[in-house]
Amino acid sequence: MNVNQSNYASIEQIRDRMQTKPAKSRDARAVKTFGEIFQNTAEEQIRFSKHASKRLETRNIDMSEEQRARLQDAASQAREKGMRESLVMVDDMAFIVNVKSNLVVTAVNDMDHAVFTNIDGAIIN
Repeated sequence: MNVNQSNYASIEQIRDRMQTKPAKSRDARAVKTFGEIFQNTAEEQIRFSKHASKRLETRNIDMSEEQRARLQDAASQAREKGMRESLVMVDDMAFIVNVKSNLVVTAVNDMDHAVFTNIDGAIIN
């Protein structure tokens, strides 16, 4: 049997082609799963528990967008430092934040004789 060798690539030629062609892989940064998007969104936005929301309402505590941003920034700092339950001070307000869930557990604006327990760190922002 006579085979025309010119129609077939050698192993070396195939290896060279494979090494010079860019791999067809998806850019991991461009493709995210729903879970990753949901997790990133949940981590970005600080939430308030029912208890904390009620405290804000009954004590007439109004927060500006700038104060919320500072609270969010402090929660991010606490996460970076490995804190779990953090006291965050923003102006004359104090918040206990569950860092893992990005949840404000309680809010206080009367600092006279305030006692905070079960925290592993504090951020004054």
